[in-house]
This record gives sequence, C-alpha cells and structure tokens, in this order.
Amino acid sequence: MGTDSSMQPLGPGDRGPAVADVHAALRALTLLPAAGSAEEASLDEAAYDPATELAVRHFQQVRGLTVDGRVGEETYRALSEARWSLGDRLLHHDPVRPMRGDDVTNLQDRLHELGYDAGPVDGVFGAETEAGLRAFQRDYGLTSDGTCGPATLRALRQLGRKVTGGRPQLLRQSASFVESGPHLIGRRIVVDPGHGGTDTGFTAGETTEADLVLDLASRIEGRLAAAGATVYLTRGRHQDPTPAERTGFANHARADLFLSLHTDAHSSEHARGVASYYYGTGSGASSTVGEQFANLVRREVVARTGMLDLGSHPKTWDLLRTTRMPAVRLDCGYLSHPVDRLLLLDARLRSTVASAVLAAVQRLFLPAEADPPTGTFVLPGRS
Repeated sequence: MGTDSSMQPLGPGDRGPAVADVHAALRALTLLPAAGSAEEASLDEAAYDPATELAVRHFQQVRGLTVDGRVGEETYRALSEARWSLGDRLLHHDPVRPMRGDDVTNLQDRLHELGYDAGPVDGVFGAETEAGLRAFQRDYGLTSDGTCGPATLRALRQLGRKVTGGRPQLLRQSASFVESGPHLIGRRIVVDPGHGGTDTGFTAGETTEADLVLDLASRIEGRLAAAGATVYLTRGRHQDPTPAERTGFANHARADLFLSLHTDAHSSEHARGVASYYYGTGSGASSTVGEQFANLVRREVVARTGMLDLGSHPKTWDLLRTTRMPAVRLDCGYLSHPVDRLLLLDARLRSTVASAVLAAVQRLFLPAEADPPTGTFVLPGRS
C-alpha cells in the first residue's frame, strides 16, 4: 500500500499551522491560488479543504507518489524538496544529513548531460554526485571542492550538452549485469517482506498480508539460494523495520538486487491483479535495470499464474529511491478480491510465484540472444 508512515498524515478536515505550511508549498508550485492577507494571518484556521486535497493528488501523481490526497511523511518531504531550484543554495555532500531537493536533481541531470557519472538521478546529494561534480570542476579549471556554488553554476550554464542517446551510467549499469555472467553464484539479493510485527497490513479473516508475504519471501529465498545466490530477508515474523532501515540494510549488504513484496487491497470489488514498481519520475529519470527487472518479474508471475496484468510503473517512493542497487516492489494480487485471495492462500500458487521470481532474476543476467520466452525458463536440474 502506501509508504507514508512515520508522521500522522494530514487530510480532509484537518486545520492548523501544518496545513498552512502545505498550502504555502502548494502555492509556491502554483497548484493553489495565492492567498489574501487575512487568510495568511490566520495560520491556526488554515483548513485542508477539497481544493487542497485535489492539489495534493495532482502533486502526488506528477511526482510518482502514492495518490491518496493525504500528506504523510513522504509527500511532505517531496513538497519541501520541490521548493528548491538550482542556484537557491550551496550544494555539497553531507554524509550525516544528505541534501535533498529538485535542485540536486537538476544538478545530477546537468552533470550526466555533460558526460559525468553523478550516480542515480534521485535528488539526493550523495558521494557519487560529489565525485561527479569534483570531476567536472577539475576538468574545467574550477576549484575541485565538490561544492556547487556560483562559479560552478556559471560553468554549468555556459556549457552545451555533450552526451546524446541516453545516460551513460545507466547504460553501463545495464551492460554490467550481462557482462558479469549468467550464473547466480555469489549474487547478493535482498528480499523485503512488507509490513511485519504489529503492522499486519491488510487482513482478511485470519489471513494477514504480513504473514503471506513472509511465507512468499521464504520460498523465494530457498529457490535463489539453491541457485547459488546469497539471500537476505529484511525481517522475521516479529519485526517491522522502517523503510529507511530496510533500504539501509540492503545498502549495507551491498546487494545486487532488492525485491520488496506486498499484496494490495482496495474498496472496489473489481480491483485485482499483479503490479510492479521501479524507481522513476515518469519524466525520464529512472533506474534502467530496475525497470527491466520490474517488467521481467511481473510478466513471469502473470504468465505462470494467470493473474491479471496491471503493468509496471515508475514511483519515487524512498524504498525504491534510496537503495544503491536496482530495486523493485512487487504487488502479488489483491487480498480484498475473492479470486486473488483464494489463489494467494494456495501454497502451490505461492511456490509458483517464487519460481517466477527466480526465473526473472536469472533472465536479468542473460544476454538478449540467450533470453528465453516469458514463462518458459526452468533452472537446469530443477523441475
């Protein structure tokens, strides 16, 4: 489901200074009309009205967030990041509190256009962005201090685009997966069962999302381990790590892939099927390998289970954004739908999904000429 969890979300009917802050951010983005002086003076009376909800939904849609019309932690942070334009502040690498914002995204984009590898275009000023910036500064006779100030900005704006036909670091990442060989021996893969502990996710009778995806994660772990991969689960039955703890665990493990498992639920009786998500803004910046893996795993699951195909979609959730390796979230059906629920309760179906994930992971490392059709791959020596 959604990814906003730590702060109490703001929604229709709420009032107060926090709502006024949301209004200010939406007005700065021209998603709400400018307020009159009387309204601006009454911060305690600022109301989360239908116009605010509509503006928030529009913002969430454009930014690749969960579209629910409410402002939780992730949406609030995205609103704050959207206020920054390149040149508004000095940009530098802070390993404790990394700078985040649209200005960082613009800097990363500009460096990539000039042929410098600044890491993922994720709006987070990390070590890779600093390295790319230092290389640019060094090549153009600037002080190579890794800080984007006025002199660096002038140089960036004066130079034309050098790279065409795609971002080289993304092409290199995609090629490196194939060039590293087709085997899974030694690959480090983190499987993340959603929810856990007191957070059961969606519940249908005695069945909880948390228990189902943990069982599925264990089956996937077994199949990948048998193929030679080193597999880590982000939680056991009684833990509920935060999104930051889950991605931090994967980054610390220096994983090659990250797969988060969920089921979905909806009030509509027609909502059913399998969807996958990868990091992407919907406007060009995306994880190339993440998108490829999202498509592979979704198509393998659909082909082997007959469940409805809901496609793969770019999202900017922190769970996908802050991982340093290709990351995908797989939603394996709707527990709120009677047909999907019946399928998911069948242990044979969950074993089939686990086999589909194994096939998708293996295909990710195969060259195009050796890639088998969807739904046909079987690991040698296994039925």
